[in-house]
Amino acid sequence: MIYLKNISKDYYVGNQVIHALKGINLSFQSSEFVAILGPSGCGKTTLLNILGGLDRYTSGDLIINNKSTSHFQDSDWDAYRNRSVGFVFQNYYLIPHLSVQKNVELALTLAGVSKKERKERAKEALKKVGLSDQAHKRPNQLSGGQMQRVSIARALINNPEIILADEPTGALDSKTSRQIVDLLKEISKERLVVMVTHNEQLANEYATRIIRLMDGEILSDTENIGDEAKEIKKGPREKTSMSLLTALTLSGANLWTKKMRTLLTAFAASIGIIGIALVMGISCGLSGYIDQAQLDTLANLPLSISQQITFYDEDMQPNTNQWVPFPDEDKVYPYLRSPNYTHINKISLEFEEYLNQLDPNLYNAITYRRQFYFYLMVQSEEKYRYVSSSTLRFQELLNNDEYMQGEYQVIAGKYPTGYNEIALVVDRYNRIPTTVFAELGLDFLKEYYTFDDLLGLEIKLIPNDVRFVKNADGTYFARNASKAVYEDERNIVLRVTGILRMYPDTATSFLSNGVAYPKALTDEILRVNGESAIVKEQLEYGLTKDVITGQPFKDETTSTGTITAEYRFQSRLIDIGGQKSASEILIYPKTFESKDQIKLYLDAYNEGREEKILYSDRSETLSKTIGRVVSAVTLVLVAFSGVSLFVSSIMIGIITYISVIERIKEIGLLRSLGARKKDISRVFIAETLLIGFVAGLMGMFLAYIASFPINKIIERETEVANVAQIRPLHAIILIGLSMLLTVIAGFIPSRIAAKKDPVVALRTE
Repeated sequence: MIYLKNISKDYYVGNQVIHALKGINLSFQSSEFVAILGPSGCGKTTLLNILGGLDRYTSGDLIINNKSTSHFQDSDWDAYRNRSVGFVFQNYYLIPHLSVQKNVELALTLAGVSKKERKERAKEALKKVGLSDQAHKRPNQLSGGQMQRVSIARALINNPEIILADEPTGALDSKTSRQIVDLLKEISKERLVVMVTHNEQLANEYATRIIRLMDGEILSDTENIGDEAKEIKKGPREKTSMSLLTALTLSGANLWTKKMRTLLTAFAASIGIIGIALVMGISCGLSGYIDQAQLDTLANLPLSISQQITFYDEDMQPNTNQWVPFPDEDKVYPYLRSPNYTHINKISLEFEEYLNQLDPNLYNAITYRRQFYFYLMVQSEEKYRYVSSSTLRFQELLNNDEYMQGEYQVIAGKYPTGYNEIALVVDRYNRIPTTVFAELGLDFLKEYYTFDDLLGLEIKLIPNDVRFVKNADGTYFARNASKAVYEDERNIVLRVTGILRMYPDTATSFLSNGVAYPKALTDEILRVNGESAIVKEQLEYGLTKDVITGQPFKDETTSTGTITAEYRFQSRLIDIGGQKSASEILIYPKTFESKDQIKLYLDAYNEGREEKILYSDRSETLSKTIGRVVSAVTLVLVAFSGVSLFVSSIMIGIITYISVIERIKEIGLLRSLGARKKDISRVFIAETLLIGFVAGLMGMFLAYIASFPINKIIERETEVANVAQIRPLHAIILIGLSMLLTVIAGFIPSRIAAKKDPVVALRTE
């Protein structure tokens, strides 16, 4: 069965060579009880460890079942110990944090045996050693003799061919010693039992064969078979494997026995997680608050399509390569700003028609701003004067009455709908600027006006045919304010029909405090002015004559660039109210998602067209700017929190290394049972994994608890509620991060554990 052919074992202590075994030649039968006797240091345990594959011979060959082991690798020895050898140690080497049954099952677990079969075979093994009723106890609840019986049961569990017992009675009294040797004697009827002992009496009484060693050599052998194996072969390798679940079970049980240390370690490791969780929570809360604020202010920041879009990036200046940046010379060069700085949108009726086909569910309103002047007049104390539409804050209501009335409450009168109806817009305190009162011809020093004082107030809008009069030379001039102009029946009388104020829950006011009018007035004044004599003549003359100056329109080069004749012509049409196309289109999306769909719709219009329609999105610009700021602050804070993660990772590494030192005998035991180096490493990786999981859970729980007072403080100081938001996805990510970092931290200690010599580990006190 086993043949030792000229086995030698040397140890090196500094420059000195110690010959532990010197050319040992032995053969063992498949079933016998062999006792190895000899003084301390004669090589008994070394011989036993070589037989069990725990230690490696220096020279010679160990032949097992006609298979040479000279070319065995670590995995082969691991499989051999797991499937063919059972160890019984003087000090039992039971894992204290596992039950008796779990200790016995270890070898089967490493062999990949199913849970059900492991339990059945463990019960049978415990029954053989008379410990059926002790299966669920911990080792520290057993006597010395009982623990040795558990050790024997563990050795028998895998039905090995060889039982190797190293001083199995050394720590027991004489009575118990005989019971243990009786048990080994019984076992030897079915398999080879090799026992190292100092007790010559027990050896003589029970052993079927006695081998005496002296100074690494065989002194005597009562029955040395001496036959070599018939054939030396290289057999197939049988692999052992420890599952992650087994590693987790072993480590979990170990951590459970050190609950307080585990909790303190996890808490220390969780500090960084708490910091990052709170930072991310506050960042998400702020981002959500900003997004909501931007959503609420979309009315003030719509998609804008203007006739002229100016780009202010100096890098867009063409031919910049002809200039040397930051020149070292005393010269200053004038240059014309490139026309490429400005894009002209030609907003045609075709485009307006295309825009009118946009899905109305995507927007609250579309406003078309036309380029013309409102010529407004008021009468005050028998005096007549024109009023400034800008000072009056004369503004068009959004072309969506339902949406407007959802944002603004009619606190007096009715909502204006007709072309001759206007409304006063007040702020949340029912205030209007004194400049507006002054333009309306009212006493702005008066303490207040009642609603009745203001409802019915009239302003007159002067159309072109009243405002402009033709000279004898064919040019036109604008009439001054007078009673005749004011009382002309062609004027449009605008009457205040209502007073508007935003609702308390309206996020932002997109109407200025002043005067507002419906789109119907825009349509009416465009119609009236479009039919006026001055507009008709200007359109007839075109570029050949300015109806105001009598001069033709010409190109003109100025210090800022070239002003074309066409541009001056269009400007004149605007001055006299003859420009019907929109100068600016404002689209008010309902949501950010609908805004993106609107932008896709606008982009689709440009496909295949040379003259593009470009738009500006101020809300996106603002969102990106704020988002970058929030992200930058978040990264900085996370980086600071990451320092604590780094420190805690170092601490985890130290704790894991301490655990390696504490469990060094367990390492030796697992290796004796056939555990591979990677299995040992996996045990400690599993330990760090569990600590990381607990730390992550603890960190997220504490961060969640801390979010409540943090939210209270922030709300008290800023009136912003529920800023710190711990999201489930972030919790999962951070728990995963905690586990990853602890695994990384435990990698080096786990490798140290894997490299432990099993013989040295078992000898460690």
